[in-house]
Amino acid sequence: MKIYLYGMICASNSFKINEFPSPDEYTEIQQSARFIGGETGTCATVLSSLGADVRIDGTHIGKSMAELIRDFYHGKSVELNSLTFDDSFEGLEDYILISGDIRTPFGRFGHFFGDYYNGGKKHWNEPKESDILWCGVSAIDDCFGEDSRRCAELCIQHGKPYVTIDCKYDSYIHKHSAVTVISGEALKMHYGDVTRSEMFPLYAENSDGLTIITNGGGEFFYGRRGEPVRRFKPFRVRAESTLGAGDTFKAGCTYALAKGMDDNELVRFASACAAVAVSRYPSQLYPPTLREVEALTVI
Repeated sequence: MKIYLYGMICASNSFKINEFPSPDEYTEIQQSARFIGGETGTCATVLSSLGADVRIDGTHIGKSMAELIRDFYHGKSVELNSLTFDDSFEGLEDYILISGDIRTPFGRFGHFFGDYYNGGKKHWNEPKESDILWCGVSAIDDCFGEDSRRCAELCIQHGKPYVTIDCKYDSYIHKHSAVTVISGEALKMHYGDVTRSEMFPLYAENSDGLTIITNGGGEFFYGRRGEPVRRFKPFRVRAESTLGAGDTFKAGCTYALAKGMDDNELVRFASACAAVAVSRYPSQLYPPTLREVEALTVI
């Protein structure tokens, strides 16, 4: 199973605390970890753990994370040859405080994109046609504008179905996706204070594929154009950390798509992947295995 991922890759620095302090108060860091994160980075880790052969591209790998990414994926079925390693670029990192099912991220992603759109250097690759030809299915982060769209166009041109996340309902990348996963955070970012019930018909009617609008640990919607909306209640587990849950859900969708699962099977499989992930910290260092996911889906 060959899967190509295009999108955000960064170094993540996470800190697990008991509870968030009030201003000027102290709290103890219980655990911490540094690993490869971002939508594509986490998705690659999960897919490799499930047994897929993965090739990734997207963000340039700066000097602060070059050694980390090589060490992190050593021994995993994740190819790095399409990436650009740039010693003149410091690298992209984020920092996350985690307490139970609450997390607060910090980063410089606004500067990362803002510098380019204000005339600076672009620190991500354009998608390569050879990578599309190599894979059976793909997953595309809708974060690199025209380059993300170009990746989708190449997938369509060569008959490669793809999964995408958190795009707008009237976008090219959503219209042509096999599976689109939208989070509540993305809905708020794109459309303000709207409900999932209001937005689901717009997404479903503007896609040729399956639309999923998640709801954290709550019941979520999924379905297709012209069909009744379906609902799924996620598996109940004790949440150690929700960091990476959405990206793990996307990985589960991508794996299920590659395996030819139907919509109900796909949603159940992806939800099980996310449930296993949130039951541990950090899931990027202990990603779900196929045996763990399959054991949960039979419950």
